[in-house]
Amino acid sequence: MPLRHSLVTRLLVTSVLIAIAATVATAWLAARTATRAITQEQGRSLTEEKGVYDLLVGYAATHADWSGAGGLIDARAAKLGRRITLTTADRTVIADSGGAASLRTARPSALVDPLNLDVGLVGGDDRIDARAAGPFRVPPAERPILQKAAEDAVQCVRRYRIQATTEQLPNGRPSITLATPDPDAAGCVSSLRDLTTKSEAEALRTLGRSTAKCLELPAALTVYVTPEFTPALGKSGLDGGPRDERITAAESLFQSPATGDATRVRGCVDKSRRAMLKKYVAPPALLFVTDPGAGADQTRFTLSPANTTRIVATTGAVLLVTILVTVLVGRRLVRPLRALTVAADRHTPAPVSRQDEIGLLARALNESAERRDRAETQRRAMVSDVAHELRTPLTNIRSWLEAAQDDLAPTDAQLLGLLHEEAVQLQHIIDDLSDLAAADAGTLRVHPAPTAVRDLLAQVAEAHRAAADNAGVRLRTAIEGDPVLTVDPLRLRQLLGNLVNNAIRYTPRGTVTVEAHGTTISVRDTGVGISPDHLPKIFDRFWRADTSRSRATGGSGLGLPIARKIAEAHGGTLTADSTPGAGTTFTLRLPGQENRAL
Repeated sequence: MPLRHSLVTRLLVTSVLIAIAATVATAWLAARTATRAITQEQGRSLTEEKGVYDLLVGYAATHADWSGAGGLIDARAAKLGRRITLTTADRTVIADSGGAASLRTARPSALVDPLNLDVGLVGGDDRIDARAAGPFRVPPAERPILQKAAEDAVQCVRRYRIQATTEQLPNGRPSITLATPDPDAAGCVSSLRDLTTKSEAEALRTLGRSTAKCLELPAALTVYVTPEFTPALGKSGLDGGPRDERITAAESLFQSPATGDATRVRGCVDKSRRAMLKKYVAPPALLFVTDPGAGADQTRFTLSPANTTRIVATTGAVLLVTILVTVLVGRRLVRPLRALTVAADRHTPAPVSRQDEIGLLARALNESAERRDRAETQRRAMVSDVAHELRTPLTNIRSWLEAAQDDLAPTDAQLLGLLHEEAVQLQHIIDDLSDLAAADAGTLRVHPAPTAVRDLLAQVAEAHRAAADNAGVRLRTAIEGDPVLTVDPLRLRQLLGNLVNNAIRYTPRGTVTVEAHGTTISVRDTGVGISPDHLPKIFDRFWRADTSRSRATGGSGLGLPIARKIAEAHGGTLTADSTPGAGTTFTLRLPGQENRAL
């Protein structure tokens, strides 16, 4: 036996490989664990900064200046063990918890401005802090009106047997949240949302006028803003009067669902709201959260005991696994004969994979068992498939013939037509099964020849044009250049015909596009699509997404399996991508054998 196949050589090589793998695994896992620990520590630091940011934004939203923020900053800095500093835009210190390092060249952690929030820190899409109420805050004297309306709304909601919770917003208005969404119960809440007190109404009117001025609306139009700062267009003096283009354009601005129009209106509302709130909130300030004993740009980072323990434990675990693997591999190297005997007695695949004589024998036995099992599986599957698919048309033919014999059905052209349709269906199923049997046996032959893809796709489209028109589907082709492929034109036409027919069947009132680019051909539709759970099964034989479909509406369930077999016979691949409700794309990729001329 060659030295490279001896047990001693294999044991030595295995030991070296295990040592290398253990070293690499230890380094990799230690690095990954350390990276994860660093990420956790950085995340903790970011969480602390977000907490400081939210605290100071809340203060700025409810105070006109920063005069009382010093004590708040000192308390939070002492709790976190960090240095917290607030400065103006020109780095003049407003409040500082203490530290010797200069902040002149430091990078701020955030800009504290309740009228221009950092959405990366607070989330959401509203850049104005809800706590900045200003003139929109409901005075305590007017709140009983809203509270009474909220109680009435809750009673109304409960009549629909839906639970509702009430909370008070920062501006003093009550807000009702439904436990279960319901259109009727939502109507009870709408009255509260539209109700405004005297002071609110005045502030909202001012906001509406400012918004209209920002949008440059005609004087005949007015902007109404709800307490939730949702704008709506109001009209006055237009009945019977002329309607110029500016009025029409303004109406279109509020009615259009276009993102640009909605952004412009929303921007004007926010701009006007910021102008009204500016004198009620503290001016913008730069926030610095740093290490008290280090430079201003250095943040504190120290591995926690838990993360240090995790790194040490991971390294030790890798070493322990290395020892166990070494022991198991050593025992495995001396057990090939025993494993082969057990596999032969139990008629199971031998778990031995070696390059010596024992390995060759094990592979020969496994291949023999696989061929036997595969042949038996194919035989059972074919018998079951044939019996399953032929039962329905044969039962129909028998039922109609017996009805004719018993004079229950007239022997006329209609009956002959029904029998002919069932016979054609039988022939179609038998042809499909024959193609699949040939593909399973490896005898599905293709006769490749240089073929103009443009002509072939035109033939496929023309053959299915009538079916597409009847289904209200637009069938189109798109070919880049004039590619010529060495393929079997008949088999490729059969493959594409199956895909196009399937696309038309599942595309109600849409478009089916057959595209060609180089050695790639795709069939794309805008139909109902295929769910992610069903997508891996579409190439299984006799599988249908809707089990209630008959063969007249759902096909035989063999078209896609045959299409994939034809693709594989050409050395290519057939794949599918789909989005439910948006359509499906089947892509045929052939080997790189494109010709540019016949």
